[in-house]
Amino acid sequence: MSTPPHGGPPGPPVPARRRLLAPLLTLAGVAAAFTYVGLVDPNQPGHYPVCPLYAVTGLYCPGCGGLRGAHAVAHGDLATAFGDNALAVVGYAVLAVLWVAWVVRARKGLPVRTTPPTGWWWALGGAALLFTVIRNLPFGSPLAP
Repeated sequence: MSTPPHGGPPGPPVPARRRLLAPLLTLAGVAAAFTYVGLVDPNQPGHYPVCPLYAVTGLYCPGCGGLRGAHAVAHGDLATAFGDNALAVVGYAVLAVLWVAWVVRARKGLPVRTTPPTGWWWALGGAALLFTVIRNLPFGSPLAP
């Protein structure tokens, strides 16, 4: 039985294929995005806009090199992907693990938490800030795209 979010009486069970619809549609969207970036090379100028922070300041933001990294991941070149944007590649792996957990929980009919605790957001923001600062310093140049 499933319990509605408002705390009312349990409703009829939701079929497994319906519970899996959201994670499968999410996978389709991510696959489409990686396919596009895999086919339209961000290493060739003119296909994607330039990072506004980099264009104005010459500093790399935490996302700089992310499209080139996604392109490398789409082609199975993890070494190049890490060189383009290590934070993004780690993020892809974390999101893949979270997606698998989502599918397992949805398949079993277990609730899926959709909002992480506030501390996780602070940790993510801190990691992105630290990554940004380090990659813009001389000793952090290996992290620059």
